[in-house]
Amino acid sequence: MVVLDGTIVAIALPAAQAELGIDDSQRQWVVTAYAITFSALLLLGGRIADYWGRKRTFMVGMVGFGAASAWGGLAQSGTELIAARGLQGVFAALLAPSALAMLSVLFPRGRDRNVAFAVFGIIAGTGAAFGFLLGGALTQYADWRWCLLVNLFFVVAGLIGGKLLLVESKAEGDTRYDLVGTVLVALALASLVYGFALAEHGWLEVDTLGFLAAGAVLMVAFLWWQTRTSHPLLPLRVVRDRTRGGAFLLQSFVGVVMVGAMLFLTFHFQIVLGMSPLAAGFGNVAMTVVIMATAPISTKLFTTFGPRMVLTVGPLLAAAGLLFLSGITAEGSYWSEVLPGLVVMGLGFSLIFVPLQNLALSGVDPHDAGVASAFANASMHVGGSVAVAVFTALYTSSVADALAEGTGQMPAFANAYGDVFVVAAGVMVLGALTSYVLFRGPRATVVPVGGTEAVDAAH
Repeated sequence: MVVLDGTIVAIALPAAQAELGIDDSQRQWVVTAYAITFSALLLLGGRIADYWGRKRTFMVGMVGFGAASAWGGLAQSGTELIAARGLQGVFAALLAPSALAMLSVLFPRGRDRNVAFAVFGIIAGTGAAFGFLLGGALTQYADWRWCLLVNLFFVVAGLIGGKLLLVESKAEGDTRYDLVGTVLVALALASLVYGFALAEHGWLEVDTLGFLAAGAVLMVAFLWWQTRTSHPLLPLRVVRDRTRGGAFLLQSFVGVVMVGAMLFLTFHFQIVLGMSPLAAGFGNVAMTVVIMATAPISTKLFTTFGPRMVLTVGPLLAAAGLLFLSGITAEGSYWSEVLPGLVVMGLGFSLIFVPLQNLALSGVDPHDAGVASAFANASMHVGGSVAVAVFTALYTSSVADALAEGTGQMPAFANAYGDVFVVAAGVMVLGALTSYVLFRGPRATVVPVGGTEAVDAAH
């Protein structure tokens, strides 16, 4: 449901923008408001899951997410929609880490763990594809509001399934909350994302620099506090491990593309190419279909060659696909200018998604399962929320320059989207370098035990 919500709202956004009178500078906040509250509160949500109970936290998150979705679906203004999206992020910060922590605790090692995380990745991929298709269908044949209201059906299913099937688990020992750390990291992330959002008005403006500087200072203060307190919100042992740290960093780069850059491809489909919402949904699905179709092959490559090779080649393929997309034009065809790039990106992200969550949680103590799961989610969504802000600033500047030179409006939009894809490709190249440097050592130290049985099960 959380994955679906990201893609389904992207499809609905142009229609919501038109009906509620949201301008381009406000538009990003429908995405960013969700990402900023989600990211800022994820670590606390992970600790609540660990200490209060993962099943209980999951159930409360479901109820709250449903209520926020209903509010957003009935919103009468852009401000109201943005506020509802922010509230969705609050409860998603309870949902996401509790779900992933339960998975990590139930399957701590071996064949079952590899299979469980492979299934989790496939479900996430299905959620993204389903979101594009369902969002397009609902926007075109019903109303964009149903892209939020449809969550209520999933909430009911989640509550019934959770009540009947889930087993409670919680951490033992020290269960005190780090409230100081919570405030510091929430303010740090909020300041950084807001500072990047202000950058569309100028990188050297006082308010832009002020919020970015405040965010950096608060983040340093948070890390310092984590070394001083006896019950840290984020025990630094969780991120100091080279394999997990590399996985967290790569997660943030993936968020830049999947949350940030792909939003602009949706705009290109509907605004420049004039696709209907349903056609735009089908257009986005191509990459996800490739990811799902090649997942068994990616699993085999991972268990055979280890993460260094797979997670170096994967980002490079994704970068190649993004560079292909950077050549889009206002007069171009989806089949020649978009689809080949999405297929190559799908091959790359298949290599990334199969091992990434598993590596991010490898070797984590059960006491820290929730917070490690939260940090894995936070890494991706912080990357995505910062990317939306930065890419919006880049897009706005590029369009203004093109229009000043006499370029037509639609060609100016297409050129600006291309600029976004070029920068996103550079980020994925950086991800490949990160993997090559950090995922080193004997294969047994970085690949969770499971062997070829996991490959057979994935097939």
